[in-house]
Amino acid sequence: MQKPPQSIDFALKETSPKIGAGAVTGDKLSSTYDLVEQMQYLYVRVVKAKDLPGKDVTGGCDPYVEVKLGNYKGVTKHFEKKNNPEWNQVFAFSKERIQASVLEVYVKDKDVVADDLIGRALFDLNEIPKRIPPDSPLAPQWYRLEDRKGDKAKGELMLAVWMGTQADEAFPEAWHSDAASVGPDAVASIRSKVYLSPKLWYVRVNVIEAQDLVPNDKSRFPEVFVKAMLGNQALRTRISQSKTINPMWNEDLMFVVAEPFEEPLVLSVEDRVGGNKDETLGKCVIPLHIVQRRLDHRPVNSRWLNLEKHVIVDGEKKEIKFASRIHLRICLEGGYHVLDESTHYSSDLRPTAKQLWRPSIGILELGILSAHGLMPMKTKDGRGTTDAYCVAKYGQKWIRTRTIVDNFMPRWNEQYTWEVFDTCTVITVGVFDNGHVHGGAGGARDARIGKVRIRLSTLEADRVYTHSYPLLVLHPSGVKKTGEIQLALRFTCSSLINMLHMYSHPLLPKMHYIHPLSVIQLDVLRHQAMQIVSTRLSRAEPPLRKEVVEYMLDVDSHMWSMRRSKANFFRIMGVLSGLIAVGKWFDQICNWRNPLTTILIHILFIILVLYPELILPTIFLYLFLIGIWNYRWRPRHPPHMDTRLSHADAAHPDELDEEFDTFPTSRPSDIVRMRYDRLRSIAGRVQTVIGDLATQGERFQSLLSWRDPRATTLFVTFCLIAALVLYVTPFQVVALLAGIYILRHPRFRHKLPSTPLNFFRRLPARSDSML
Repeated sequence: MQKPPQSIDFALKETSPKIGAGAVTGDKLSSTYDLVEQMQYLYVRVVKAKDLPGKDVTGGCDPYVEVKLGNYKGVTKHFEKKNNPEWNQVFAFSKERIQASVLEVYVKDKDVVADDLIGRALFDLNEIPKRIPPDSPLAPQWYRLEDRKGDKAKGELMLAVWMGTQADEAFPEAWHSDAASVGPDAVASIRSKVYLSPKLWYVRVNVIEAQDLVPNDKSRFPEVFVKAMLGNQALRTRISQSKTINPMWNEDLMFVVAEPFEEPLVLSVEDRVGGNKDETLGKCVIPLHIVQRRLDHRPVNSRWLNLEKHVIVDGEKKEIKFASRIHLRICLEGGYHVLDESTHYSSDLRPTAKQLWRPSIGILELGILSAHGLMPMKTKDGRGTTDAYCVAKYGQKWIRTRTIVDNFMPRWNEQYTWEVFDTCTVITVGVFDNGHVHGGAGGARDARIGKVRIRLSTLEADRVYTHSYPLLVLHPSGVKKTGEIQLALRFTCSSLINMLHMYSHPLLPKMHYIHPLSVIQLDVLRHQAMQIVSTRLSRAEPPLRKEVVEYMLDVDSHMWSMRRSKANFFRIMGVLSGLIAVGKWFDQICNWRNPLTTILIHILFIILVLYPELILPTIFLYLFLIGIWNYRWRPRHPPHMDTRLSHADAAHPDELDEEFDTFPTSRPSDIVRMRYDRLRSIAGRVQTVIGDLATQGERFQSLLSWRDPRATTLFVTFCLIAALVLYVTPFQVVALLAGIYILRHPRFRHKLPSTPLNFFRRLPARSDSML
């Protein structure tokens, strides 16, 4: 089913940025930092000062350094009463914005009324040296301070001044002139950073049995279950079938936990004494660092643990000496991959245990160049503004670019690298508006601008892809383009044989197939893993905020959406369209629409019947020729978000409002009733289709079930006659006669259904037994 092309505004565009990849330049940078455009910066590293004179009555000074270049001014922190301060701060001034010819560095004494000048150092920009990595950092030097007249002043300042690019080691931690309006408290929130997801493990708790439980009410049979808690995760076993003081369960409970292990596993054996009342019969606390780590399917040793029980005597908590016991088998599962992303676009498929990792098959390099046409995301001083930054996630490594303040056309030009272990993975790049640049309140959120997903298996090795991707966000009012992001991407394969061999391996580690987890289990564990990852990353400095991580991980992708349901239905129809087209073509052959084609098909059919050994070679040759023919129209660009495929551009406003509704719903009762009725209507159609499929299956079963004795008698008689005929008739003759009958001319056809079809439709089904 050929879908119409989406709007050109939402389409991918090829670009030609001035990057070093593929270009022959004399610059060292082009070989290592070649997927981004070079941006020149003037770097000033203020290290320390010595012998500064006292300016106040006590003979001390409160020094700080002011670095000034034209209209841009950067200031270090100040020290109280210190004549030999150390700052070790770096300032970076974009060469594009430099409008001065002299760099001025002032050392000042902070004062209540007006700051006093201690001394200054001036630098002619034409005399500043250029540094290109991998050169070693420029050694700072002592400079004698001078006063405003140019005379020598007391004190010296250690500085390093050089011209460099964004490849410089000092770049990520530097104060940037294009963020001069950002206060000192928010500087950390705009810097680029690399984060690592915590190492996630599955914890398997096999609760086997308990012994010698002591229920408070000994006159009744105990209804005992085990409740396990790990952090904010809580699971419980079913109530034991053996209602004694020695209950048995043999039930598995699965949790997700991240290193370093912060919370212990708490197990409590509880007795259901009433409708909503449970009585604790004993507890045990298990630190996870002592738990055995399992790498394969071999069972770990079971353990008996004592259950602690406390009673209140005279207002004091006392421990009972006689302890009940619980029999457990606990392990940290290293052979599974802990899913923290949607399985359809995972960026990592390796098991938890590093010993089980296969060697890497290549390197992925991403250049985040720029964005343009960004929409205003918030209001400041009565005008719209956007403080944009990018986040990219692949495997356990997250990167965050620096925030470009108040700019609808930000240029990042930052390059990052990942090891690749499997090409059937996806890298996700998201663009966000920083809501904390100007000291956003505690409730401020980083707004999503859009994201791009690129599957590595769709990329050719060693080719540089430079494209501008549309940033699309779905709102309750419809799909909106919030701008475009320009990326440069290159996948370098280190071993072609290993990469091709990967296609024969299972997608997930073998434990997922030897001891598979249920779909419901995986969904619950994935949700827990997402919560753990977002919580850990939001505790970093600067934090990668929860809303950012959840958007990158598609935390709400499992929620009901009418739009997604329609999109998936049409995807299925697109897959089946090939079979439908073949069916229509065969119908035309049978009806002799084109007599010449039908005659050729007759000849081909006769050849294949007479020489059946040619059937499989013919099929594979045909598939080979189709593949070679389609090579001419192979995709030449990576995939991107498709509004037509997603049915985002034609979704009804009410469907979008339902998609953005909270869970549980927060809409008025009349709207909920209308949506419920609509869902019932759709479910009714689905129910009818499922019922029809069940009916056809039951008719097949009734062929030999004697439910309709006359029909079964006819079918059994036909089977006997057919068996006798086929015993004495060569198979090729039968196949030839059947094929010629099917391909017969329309003159020899009836418009009424065929006899076998009439017979099948008359067979009974169990639908008449349904209430």
